[in-house]
Amino acid sequence: MSIRYLTAGESHGKGLVGIIEGVPAGLPINLDELHVQMRRRKLGYGRGARQKIETDEVEILSGVRLGKTLGSPVSLWIKNRDWEVWKEIMSPEPLQGDGVRRQVHVPRPGHADLVGGVKYQHRDLRNVLERASARETAMRVALGSVARKFLSELGICVASRVIQIGTACDDQIFCGDVGQLNLLSDLSVVRCINSSVDALMVEQIEAAKKEGNTLGGVFEVYASGLPIGLGSYSQWDRRLEGRIAQGLMSLNAIKAVEMGLGKKVAQLRGSEVHDEYVPASEGRRGVEYKTNRSGGIEGGMSTGQTLQVRATMKPISTLMKPLSSVDLRTGEASLAHIERSDMCAVPAAAVIAESILALILCDEILIKFGGDSLPEVQSRVYDWKKHQLTL
Repeated sequence: MSIRYLTAGESHGKGLVGIIEGVPAGLPINLDELHVQMRRRKLGYGRGARQKIETDEVEILSGVRLGKTLGSPVSLWIKNRDWEVWKEIMSPEPLQGDGVRRQVHVPRPGHADLVGGVKYQHRDLRNVLERASARETAMRVALGSVARKFLSELGICVASRVIQIGTACDDQIFCGDVGQLNLLSDLSVVRCINSSVDALMVEQIEAAKKEGNTLGGVFEVYASGLPIGLGSYSQWDRRLEGRIAQGLMSLNAIKAVEMGLGKKVAQLRGSEVHDEYVPASEGRRGVEYKTNRSGGIEGGMSTGQTLQVRATMKPISTLMKPLSSVDLRTGEASLAHIERSDMCAVPAAAVIAESILALILCDEILIKFGGDSLPEVQSRVYDWKKHQLTL
């Protein structure tokens, strides 16, 4: 048994639809908890005006009865409030008269516009940008919130923080309680737990905004309470870090993913990189790790330590002071199309990445332990945790 999910919907269409299959029966689902995560996605200094329009309220269409999952597919719906303004432009039915307004013929460098138009043979690039938009991630957060709830019932916690925006960087290593991290991160408008760096990040976003520019950055996602042995070395596509990297790289504008020490390992000796083993503490059998430089993954499998993943996000492709482009109708030079957008979305991307990681970990739990109901999965996971590292 495993998890699979799909999303559908355009940025300015009627709304977003999501379906997640494989969630065990008996999982408590509280809409208030889902809406907490939806609100977290909307926050962050540098977000655009769209976040003030959309409420991102989630409606459960199926798979939940009386507050608990049924074991059947769970389907969710998020209405786009902006649809009322765009319903003629985005109409599923053919329009009569002068044609469709707000067509896009000048692609934005760095976006899906040009290549997507060529691939699907769209003359109006709005057919590309509507689905390629990060608006889709609202549904991934909703679906990921279901997965997050499942993980929490197993004692697994997922959280994130922003460590860099532009050149403002927080070099402090986080070694605290993952369960408390989001409480600290969410106090900051940029989700940085270092107050002095927090102010520098805000300054850089303001400067970019005045220039008509955008900024990217780096965030970290953590998961604690994982059992040993999620993922596998037996096939290339079952390695846990491979699945996580693919999941995070599927998030708009992510250009690099690292685990543990990440790219720092290139300049270190082996003795400074690998995590040594020591006998387990008194009263326990097996072995323990002296350090967690690997970021909680060894040989393609979870080690039981805190999982640490770092992702780098490029600046958003829509600039208010647009880059050079070409009008595809005439072939002449033009300034790139401007679509309502954010100045910086790194804090929001970190929240979205939590949901992506939760979905992957939820799937890996069910691959390893199976189970059709929550109590069944819980008993298997807890039994495994009691005996792990007792070879």
